[in-house]
Amino acid sequence: MQIIPAIDIIDGKCVRLTEGDYQQKSVYGISPLDMAKTYEAHGIQRLHVVDLDGAKAGRVVNWQSIEQISAQTNLHIDFGGGVKTIEDVERILSLGVRYVTVGSIAVKEPQIFAEWLERFGAHRFMLGADVKDGNIMVSGWMEASEMKLFPFLEQYVSKGVENVFCTDIAKDGKLEGPSIELYDSLKKNFPKTNIIASGGVSCMDDIYKLSEVHCDGVIIGKAIYENKISISQIEQYINESK
Repeated sequence: MQIIPAIDIIDGKCVRLTEGDYQQKSVYGISPLDMAKTYEAHGIQRLHVVDLDGAKAGRVVNWQSIEQISAQTNLHIDFGGGVKTIEDVERILSLGVRYVTVGSIAVKEPQIFAEWLERFGAHRFMLGADVKDGNIMVSGWMEASEMKLFPFLEQYVSKGVENVFCTDIAKDGKLEGPSIELYDSLKKNFPKTNIIASGGVSCMDDIYKLSEVHCDGVIIGKAIYENKISISQIEQYINESK
């Protein structure tokens, strides 16, 4: 199971929200680039980067941050937040980003996303399924859709999507543990899909529990910034997994 640290960006700074609420924001005194370099120095290979300004504005805002991280590290990056046009996708991929993260547009404009899958290949996308009370949330988690989780995923797995990360918004940023049953159910229903857990991870024990239900990856954010999980612990886990 891959450990995938999250870097969420507002105004060019590393931040973490609680339950996706922009009013419950913690700002950390390190630049996204420096944070990415620190992760890479400890053996981490994957990074989840979210432009929270972009998610809120409906257009990518923090281009400079992703350009710097991509150019100055060898990390395998997925990047999203406000990706709305085919030009956005082209620009992101041209920077060397491994996956374009897509959420809202896959819900609101499925025909456009289907065209992207056809043009760039489904393997270049990571589908974000952000869930609250069983419904998919969009627009930086500020808007509920009528789409339910499993039909939403079935729609795109049938189109070749291989990589999915699912966030239980009720757990996000609260350091109360992830929704193990949710990820167990997802992996059993979509056994050939890369299922990545997100939200609620608070300690190394949570990581081992997610590994036991065969998650392919776990995104960790606040637990690292709040020193609930140290980067050295992650490094040890990576070394043990080799």
